[in-house]
Amino acid sequence: RGGPRGRGRGRGRGRGRGKEDQKEWVPVTKLGRLVREGKIDKLESIYLFSLPIKEFEIIDFFLGAALNDEVLKIMPVQKQTRAGQRTRFKAFVAIGDNNGHIGLGVKCSKEVATAIRGAIIN
Repeated sequence: RGGPRGRGRGRGRGRGRGKEDQKEWVPVTKLGRLVREGKIDKLESIYLFSLPIKEFEIIDFFLGAALNDEVLKIMPVQKQTRAGQRTRFKAFVAIGDNNGHIGLGVKCSKEVATAIRGAIIN
Protein backbone atom coordinates (compact mmCIF):
# COMPACT_ATOMS: atom_id res chain seq x y z
CA ARG A 1 0.00 0.00 0.00
CA GLY A 2 1.40 3.42 -0.95
CA GLY A 3 4.29 2.16 -3.04
CA PRO A 4 8.01 2.71 -2.45
CA ARG A 5 7.74 6.48 -2.03
CA GLY A 6 5.11 6.55 0.68
CA ARG A 7 1.69 8.08 0.38
CA GLY A 8 0.28 11.06 -1.42
CA ARG A 9 3.16 12.29 -3.54
CA GLY A 10 1.54 11.70 -6.90
CA ARG A 11 -0.16 15.09 -7.21
CA GLY A 12 1.19 18.60 -7.16
CA ARG A 13 3.85 20.44 -9.06
CA GLY A 14 6.98 18.95 -7.54
CA ARG A 15 10.05 20.79 -6.36
CA GLY A 16 12.86 22.48 -8.23
CA ARG A 17 11.98 21.93 -11.84
CA GLY A 18 13.38 25.33 -12.83
CA LYS A 19 11.80 28.73 -13.15
CA GLU A 20 9.84 29.23 -16.35
CA ASP A 21 8.24 32.57 -15.51
CA GLN A 22 10.24 34.73 -17.93
CA LYS A 23 10.80 32.80 -21.13
CA GLU A 24 13.22 34.03 -23.73
CA TRP A 25 11.45 35.26 -26.87
CA VAL A 26 12.05 32.97 -29.84
CA PRO A 27 10.75 34.74 -32.98
CA VAL A 28 8.51 32.75 -35.29
CA THR A 29 8.07 35.13 -38.23
CA LYS A 30 10.71 36.74 -40.41
CA LEU A 31 9.66 40.16 -39.12
CA GLY A 32 10.21 38.95 -35.55
CA ARG A 33 13.71 37.74 -36.41
CA LEU A 34 14.59 41.10 -38.00
CA VAL A 35 13.35 42.98 -34.93
CA ARG A 36 15.26 40.69 -32.57
CA GLU A 37 18.50 41.13 -34.53
CA GLY A 38 18.10 44.92 -34.44
CA LYS A 39 17.73 45.38 -38.21
CA ILE A 40 14.43 47.22 -37.65
CA ASP A 41 14.90 50.05 -35.19
CA LYS A 42 11.45 51.63 -34.91
CA LEU A 43 7.80 50.69 -35.22
CA GLU A 44 7.10 53.21 -37.98
CA SER A 45 9.33 51.31 -40.43
CA ILE A 46 7.02 48.28 -40.01
CA TYR A 47 3.94 50.41 -40.68
CA LEU A 48 5.64 52.00 -43.71
CA PHE A 49 5.52 48.69 -45.58
CA SER A 50 2.10 47.64 -44.15
CA LEU A 51 3.50 44.44 -42.70
CA PRO A 52 1.19 42.40 -40.45
CA ILE A 53 2.49 42.10 -36.88
CA LYS A 54 1.65 38.54 -35.82
CA GLU A 55 3.71 38.38 -32.63
CA PHE A 56 2.84 40.50 -29.60
CA GLU A 57 6.48 40.41 -28.49
CA ILE A 58 7.36 42.78 -31.35
CA ILE A 59 5.16 45.48 -29.81
CA ASP A 60 6.57 44.71 -26.35
CA PHE A 61 10.09 45.07 -27.76
CA PHE A 62 9.45 48.62 -29.03
CA LEU A 63 6.89 50.02 -26.58
CA GLY A 64 7.35 47.80 -23.53
CA ALA A 65 6.64 49.73 -20.34
CA ALA A 66 4.84 52.60 -22.08
CA LEU A 67 1.78 50.46 -22.91
CA ASN A 68 -1.54 51.19 -21.23
CA ASP A 69 -4.69 49.15 -21.71
CA GLU A 70 -8.34 49.89 -21.12
CA VAL A 71 -11.23 47.45 -21.25
CA LEU A 72 -13.84 48.97 -23.56
CA LYS A 73 -16.62 46.39 -23.33
CA ILE A 74 -17.37 42.93 -22.04
CA MET A 75 -20.42 41.35 -23.59
CA PRO A 76 -21.90 37.91 -23.09
CA VAL A 77 -22.48 35.92 -26.27
CA GLN A 78 -24.51 32.71 -26.42
CA LYS A 79 -24.49 29.66 -28.63
CA GLN A 80 -27.58 27.52 -28.75
CA THR A 81 -26.82 23.85 -28.25
CA ARG A 82 -29.05 20.82 -27.94
CA ALA A 83 -28.68 20.92 -24.17
CA GLY A 84 -29.37 24.65 -23.87
CA GLN A 85 -27.33 27.81 -24.21
CA ARG A 86 -23.57 28.04 -23.82
CA THR A 87 -22.53 31.49 -22.59
CA ARG A 88 -19.10 32.93 -23.31
CA PHE A 89 -17.72 36.41 -22.73
CA LYS A 90 -16.31 38.61 -25.44
CA ALA A 91 -13.84 41.29 -24.34
CA PHE A 92 -12.80 44.37 -26.29
CA VAL A 93 -9.58 46.02 -25.09
CA ALA A 94 -7.86 49.16 -26.41
CA ILE A 95 -4.10 49.21 -25.84
CA GLY A 96 -1.64 51.98 -26.69
CA ASP A 97 1.30 54.08 -25.58
CA ASN A 98 -0.43 57.52 -25.44
CA ASN A 99 1.85 58.62 -28.27
CA GLY A 100 -0.17 57.82 -31.38
CA HIS A 101 0.09 54.03 -31.39
CA ILE A 102 -3.15 52.20 -30.61
CA GLY A 103 -4.44 48.68 -31.07
CA LEU A 104 -7.70 46.83 -30.50
CA GLY A 105 -7.76 43.36 -29.01
CA VAL A 106 -10.80 41.10 -29.14
CA LYS A 107 -11.09 37.72 -27.41
CA CYS A 108 -13.92 35.38 -26.49
CA SER A 109 -13.61 32.96 -23.58
CA LYS A 110 -15.60 31.07 -20.97
CA GLU A 111 -14.35 33.35 -18.21
CA VAL A 112 -14.12 37.14 -18.14
CA ALA A 113 -10.56 37.27 -16.81
CA THR A 114 -9.15 34.97 -19.49
CA ALA A 115 -11.02 36.90 -22.19
CA ILE A 116 -9.46 40.18 -21.02
CA ARG A 117 -5.98 38.62 -20.76
CA GLY A 118 -6.27 37.14 -24.25
CA ALA A 119 -7.53 40.42 -25.74
CA ILE A 120 -4.54 42.30 -24.31
CA ILE A 121 -2.14 39.81 -25.90
CA ASN A 122 -4.12 39.83 -29.12
